[in-house]
Amino acid sequence: MEHTQPVPRGLAGVVVADTAISEVRGDAGTFHYRGHDAVELARTASFEDVWQLFVDGHLPDEGERSSFADLVGADRDERELRAVVDTVTRATGSPEAALTSTWALASARRGMRPLYDLDPAGRRDAAVWAAAIVPVVLAHSAGGEPTYRDGVVAGHLRAVTGRDPGEWERRALTAYLVLTMDHGFNASTFAARVIASTGASIAGCMAGALGALTGPLHGGAPARALDALDRFGDAADIEPWIRAELAAGRRLMGFGHAVYRTADPRARLLRELAGERGGTRVDLAVAYERTAVRVLEEVKPGRALHANVELYAAVVMEQCGVPRALMTPTFAIARSVGWAAHAVEQAADPKIIRPSARYVGPPVS
Repeated sequence: MEHTQPVPRGLAGVVVADTAISEVRGDAGTFHYRGHDAVELARTASFEDVWQLFVDGHLPDEGERSSFADLVGADRDERELRAVVDTVTRATGSPEAALTSTWALASARRGMRPLYDLDPAGRRDAAVWAAAIVPVVLAHSAGGEPTYRDGVVAGHLRAVTGRDPGEWERRALTAYLVLTMDHGFNASTFAARVIASTGASIAGCMAGALGALTGPLHGGAPARALDALDRFGDAADIEPWIRAELAAGRRLMGFGHAVYRTADPRARLLRELAGERGGTRVDLAVAYERTAVRVLEEVKPGRALHANVELYAAVVMEQCGVPRALMTPTFAIARSVGWAAHAVEQAADPKIIRPSARYVGPPVS
């Protein structure tokens, strides 16, 4: 079969599936989760309530909230899970490796079946389990004790910082995690859906998605944005460095987005939250943003390159006390909710995702 139609680089703009989970409106600079404005949820809702919105399609009432908390708590307290986590965290050298291994081993010891073999209720339970164990594994990897008596956000901060978080830290990290639960068919979410289309287990879907998330062009970007800020002694250092990076053909981490053609709404809210705490780091980040946008417009006119979520996510997580090595894993706490929801949605479609490629190699001899 010959393929003569042009293939957009990175499949940009190609619609590959229907979804009822989220929508990103790049030209308008907005996005929503199941019809609820995501930025408003980040300002007003708890992590757990938005998680349940992803699982069940609506925000919970008090009874549903309590039932969901019981289910999540039971998943975290499994004896089998704790045995696996203890073993894996001793044997692996990174939180990402520990998480990937835990999904695989704990799933096998729990006897979890492929999504293809589960009914809708079984898929729901599998999705909740897969996301529920993420903060537990990361707490152990950070050397902390996982306690979630007051929710995922406070528990994660307690585990990675060794102290009870203040009101601002809880509010800021909640906003970040809600803002990043899902964002259309990004690379890691698409990876999860491709795997789910084969009927594989939820563990396989999550591990594949996490592999994509660790890439420097995806979830690995926040720490690299901080690396850039580390180079600036003051605002006068910013523009020469930016021009040198662009002249060398290198990407500015924290700028540009595959979908947004206007300011990233996630960056706007996180900038606002970072500004509440303030400090030299925030001042440098704001100066970096303003200078980069101006220089990018000059060097790459018409590209509409703005600050994306990674720049201020890095600043906010640093302000909250999250170590740089745990920034991508912290991102995974949020995005695992989205991956699991997409895996379940994709598993309901019996058609495997199997695109074609256009051969451009040497002709047949």
